[in-house]
Amino acid sequence: MTDAIGVAAHDRRVARDLDLLRLPPPPWTAARPDGAPDVIVVGAGMYGIAAAAALVMKGIRVLMLDRAPEGQEGPWITYARMETLRSPKHLPGIALGIPSLTYRAWHEARFGAAAWESLGKIPNGLWQDYLTWVRSVLRLPLRSGVAVQRIAPGAELVAVDVAEAGVERTLHARRVVLASGRAGMGYAVPDGVDRALWPDRAAHTAEFIDFGALRGRAVAVVGAGPSAWDNAATALEHGARRVDMYVRRRELPQINKGRGSATPGFFEGWAALPAAEKWRILAYLHDLQAPPPHETVLRTVRQPGFHIHFGTELRGAVRSGDGVCLALPDGGDAQVDFLILGTGFDIDLRRSPELEDVAGAIATWADCYTPPAGLQRPGLGRFPWLGDGFELTERMPGACPGLSRIHSFNHAAFASLGAIASDIPGVSAGAERLAHAVAAHVFAEDIAHVRRELEAFAEPELQDTPFFVPERFPSA
Repeated sequence: MTDAIGVAAHDRRVARDLDLLRLPPPPWTAARPDGAPDVIVVGAGMYGIAAAAALVMKGIRVLMLDRAPEGQEGPWITYARMETLRSPKHLPGIALGIPSLTYRAWHEARFGAAAWESLGKIPNGLWQDYLTWVRSVLRLPLRSGVAVQRIAPGAELVAVDVAEAGVERTLHARRVVLASGRAGMGYAVPDGVDRALWPDRAAHTAEFIDFGALRGRAVAVVGAGPSAWDNAATALEHGARRVDMYVRRRELPQINKGRGSATPGFFEGWAALPAAEKWRILAYLHDLQAPPPHETVLRTVRQPGFHIHFGTELRGAVRSGDGVCLALPDGGDAQVDFLILGTGFDIDLRRSPELEDVAGAIATWADCYTPPAGLQRPGLGRFPWLGDGFELTERMPGACPGLSRIHSFNHAAFASLGAIASDIPGVSAGAERLAHAVAAHVFAEDIAHVRRELEAFAEPELQDTPFFVPERFPSA
């Protein structure tokens, strides 16, 4: 026997909660004659949904775009190759302060309270189902299969060039939110790895990999972060003959400091910290890194054919016959059939094709802050220097009008605003900050329209009282 009420019944509960809160409010912004939305959200994964939902709850007109087929947005059932989320199950998800929008409420509605109590961590597929449900129950407007090719900010509008079903066109909006996740600003490829290895002999963990083709093959995985372990396990589970993991460190990190910083204090207070204090903590987290979850390690080491090499930094990789030759320390080398880079994500604005025309105008941390001796971290310096509402800022003031109309609501926001634009714990806090900022910007831009609406408001409060003056209200 189950106490699940079913998703349809839960949808009615969500509708009731929204009605009690009078959400979403009617749009209050000045509608454009061409029907252009106030905001285009690029990406319909977790953070795209959160951004669109928070904006709609503020009465902002939104359009979401995603290149993926509907239901396959984000990494969860594409390149995220862990079996379950790494985050604890009790995190609310995209709640925005509404209990019925939490993952737990949805899970219990679908499977029952007992199923929730027995759940360990959330399977990836269920998380994707939940995200799709949030988008559906909130009726967020999405156009799937739309690839954003170029974003050109202007003084009043942002032009967004897209390709959809082989047709290219230009859309416009007042603002654009880049909700492109961790991979949105590029991933790291070590020096010496020949790009000519792609696509048949190498891949990054953030890319498509045909694991079935690795059956009986020798695979090298570079890196020891969570994604590296996930991919090593997946390759072995698909029949790879052996997987060799090459790790620069002498031992694995032992503590996930990111878990220790997933608090409201970090989410709400990081943006207001002085740059020097932010940098000190960023360098600390950068140097320690995070260990892979223990479940992921156990999943991998139980597979025969797994070998790990500590203190072994990859020097280079080139094509060699039908395989890959790896250059290892002390002049050694190794031959493998396929190379997987679990080397994480790198912030490089030049690698974001849609920002190609404006990348040189965007201010970075390296432009705006000089760390003290001993704390230089070039990778951190490449993060964009953002405004309090995730706005891109200009390297040279006045050189790129309208640049601040683009909001970087993805991993690139980490240095300026904290972990509220890429990880599950901070999703609601980040979306609320974004929505507050956008609403304030649009209100200021629309103040003439807002004033006209205010002046036109004429509800006769004193009607049916002795003090009503009917001649003031001819239509009353």
